[in-house]
Amino acid sequence: MAVIWGPDVAYYFFLIFSRIGTILMLMPALGEQTIPARMRLSFALMFSFILYPVILPHLGAVPGNVAGLAAALGHELAIGFIIGGLTRLILTAAQVAGAVIAYQMGLSMAQTADPTQSGVQGAIVGNFLAMLGVVLIFTTDLHHMLLAGAYASYDYFPPDQPLMLGDAAEMAVRIIAQSFIIGVQMAAPLLVFGLVFYLGLGILGRLMPQIQVFFMAMPANIIIGLILFAMLLGLMIGLYMTHLEDHFAQFLG
Repeated sequence: MAVIWGPDVAYYFFLIFSRIGTILMLMPALGEQTIPARMRLSFALMFSFILYPVILPHLGAVPGNVAGLAAALGHELAIGFIIGGLTRLILTAAQVAGAVIAYQMGLSMAQTADPTQSGVQGAIVGNFLAMLGVVLIFTTDLHHMLLAGAYASYDYFPPDQPLMLGDAAEMAVRIIAQSFIIGVQMAAPLLVFGLVFYLGLGILGRLMPQIQVFFMAMPANIIIGLILFAMLLGLMIGLYMTHLEDHFAQFLG
């Protein structure tokens, strides 16, 4: 395919970059804050250059005025924010599971900056699960699905069609609800442990009031909780990765 260098080429390339760059700055794994912004933008430029020949047929004619150019650019930026934001919401399952597990283990006050959420404070267990999920996304090549989804977005979000804000809002609600369900399922063994553990402590306190139950409970709760967490980590992260794969596949259309 021959490319005639001119103002239309610059317009089309910048239009593609505005969507692809926004998606890549927000999506999981490739858009993490721990990756320098220059590296992310450089990768977005290269990926936009690669996609230019195949996406060009999906783009319409060059607008004839500045208002049309601004509207087209705003449309592509909005699509990028929608897709990137929706994929970012999928990672909230790890934070839900981590918050529940940390509360059951007595580590809810151990807060650290979450590298996957722009430095927002979160439970240390949730931050560990989220970071482990990012590592496994690269290990299992799930980031290829994200890149394929960025290209497929031109099929279900054409540049010449109005924004489907209602559908995007509905999908965001479904993702958050499903993430909460998966997070609770990941933390279910620790929930059962907490119920049994505190029930036993309550019975022990009633049978032997002279024992300082609180001073016995905290160290035992943390130690047993960490042991259970280490034993069940493979099962938890397997459920989490299945959740990520299923939702990433939705963005492939």
